[in-house]
Parts: sequence; structure tokens; C-alpha cells
Amino acid sequence: MGEASGDDDSSYPFSVTTPQPPPPLKKLSVLPLIALIFYNVSGGPFGIEDSVSAGGGPLLSLLGFLVFPFLWSLPEALVTAELAAIFPENGGYVLWISSAFGPFWGFQEGFWKWASGTMDNALYPVLFLDYLCQSLPFFARPAARTPALLVLTAGLTFLNYRGLNIVGLAAVALTAFSLSPFVVMALLALPRLRPRRWLAVDLKRANFRGYFNIMFWNLNYWDKASTLAGEVEDPSRSFPKALFGAVILVMASYLIPLLAGTGAMDASITEEWKDGYFAQVGMVIGGAWLRWWIQAAAAMSNMGLFEAEMSSDSFQLLGMSEMGMLPAIFAERIDITSLPFSLW
Repeated sequence: MGEASGDDDSSYPFSVTTPQPPPPLKKLSVLPLIALIFYNVSGGPFGIEDSVSAGGGPLLSLLGFLVFPFLWSLPEALVTAELAAIFPENGGYVLWISSAFGPFWGFQEGFWKWASGTMDNALYPVLFLDYLCQSLPFFARPAARTPALLVLTAGLTFLNYRGLNIVGLAAVALTAFSLSPFVVMALLALPRLRPRRWLAVDLKRANFRGYFNIMFWNLNYWDKASTLAGEVEDPSRSFPKALFGAVILVMASYLIPLLAGTGAMDASITEEWKDGYFAQVGMVIGGAWLRWWIQAAAAMSNMGLFEAEMSSDSFQLLGMSEMGMLPAIFAERIDITSLPFSLW
């Protein structure tokens, strides 16, 4: 009996090679995951200044960012860690809702969460330019502002397109840059601290509706990172560690600047504590260079917020596609190493 014809490739004019599978995707480790969760939730102390005026003084503001994380953030983070370990796939809360209530409500959760995240993400390039305009007023002109917004959005989107691992490393760098001026500010404030200023409170001047809104706004969205659980290395171990680390980081990023600013400045002037006031605090404590550094950190923080939001939204769509809720194209992955700009 002769050999099977399929075993002899001599009849083919070209050599036959077996296609090589694409290299496995590099999974996220704990440190980049902490940075992404940090930007999903916070991004730094920018915007918490109103808590001092809304609370009628430093006391309620400090107590809020000390107590509310244990009453609200930690339970939400623990729920997220447990469910991300049970459902270690992309899609996060869409999977959770679908498992509990069926695919219809899972789709509703996914669609409206994605719509909210997409509209929210459109703000960050605008906020970046708003901060930039303080030093470069040229970008306030429409002729420069519109092209800058388009280029900025395209560049940030391309970074996300390059891969989640690169986004995670960028988030780590942005976290370090965004928080570093507040570490310096806290050190410079040490000789000026008067602890009695932290106890100042005037309940008659407090706006509790605004106060609680600030607390919940700045201590929410711990579940956002669950949408990329399938991209995390050993999620059953990584998510609890990352969420615990992120809770500590968020608390520190709020409390340290507030302790430094309210302890080093006149506590009786609470109405000046409005959005963006940390730049003025830096001016008083360190000088113009520290004010500019804080403004630059606030601008760059918006880049981290954009990247974290886009990552969560993108992998939510991928997970929904894998579940059959969206067309298969949303689950396709492109091997960017084969593209001509793969070395960028």
C-alpha cells in the first residue's frame, strides 16, 4: 500500500508552513491595576476643596474622607473583588446582572453604563485644555482649541489602542506625577501646621446636601475596573489586593492634601475653599513653582481619567460581544505587532 498523498508535500510548488498563533496577551499585574482603579474612582484630590466650605470647616471634611471610605468605599470594593473573582471575564457588572436577572437587564445595565461613561469621557480633554489655558491662553481661542481637542483625543485613543498593559504603565506614571506635588506640599507645610485648625467647624454655614454629594462623588465607581477582569493576571488574587491598595491610595490622596492645606492656613476662611483652590494653597505654602506644579498635575490627571474610563468601556463592550449581546466585531482583537507603527 502506498503512502497517503497528504503526507507528501513534494507536489506543492511552495513550501507549506503552519501559521504561528499570535503571542499571548500580557496580563495586568497588581500595580497597574491599582493605578487604573485609582483613576476610575478618584484621580487625585482635585475637586474635593468644596468639601471644606460645604462642611462648614475642615473638621467635617477630614472626618468625611476618613469615615466614608469604611462605610461606603470598602464594602463596594469588597463586593467588586468577590464578584470579579467569581466572574473572571471581561464585562464585569454586565455579567453579574445577567447572571442574577437575565440578559435583558444585563444589556440595559451595559448600555446605559457605557453611554454614561462615553459622555463622561468627553469631558477630560476639555478639562485638560482648561487647565492648560491658565498658563497658555492661546488655547482658549477656537482656532487653536478645536484642533488641540481633536489631536489630544486621537492621541489618547491611540494609546489605549496600543494595549491595556501600556495603558496600565502610563496610569502608574500619571499617578506618581499627579500626587507628587501634594507630597512636597505636605512636607513644606509641616512647620506651619497648627492642629487646632483641623477642629474648626461652623454647622450654620454647612451645606449638607453638597457635602454628602461631594463625599459620594469622590468615593464611588469601584466596580468600573471589573469590566476588564479577563485581562488581569490571576484575578482571584490580584483584584482583592489591588482594590485594597486603591482604597488606601484614594484615602491618602484626599486626606494628606487636606491636612496640609487646612492645617497650614487660616481655618476661619472656609468660603475660599472652592474647586481648584489647592493651586492657591500651593502658592501660599511653596510659591509660584508649586502652584504651577499642582496645575500641571491636575491637567495630567485628566489624561489618566480618560485612559481608565476608555479601558473600562472598551472591555465592557468586548465582554458584551462575547456574551452575544453585541456584534462579534466588538470582540475582535488586532495583533498590533504586525502593523507598521508597532514600534511606536
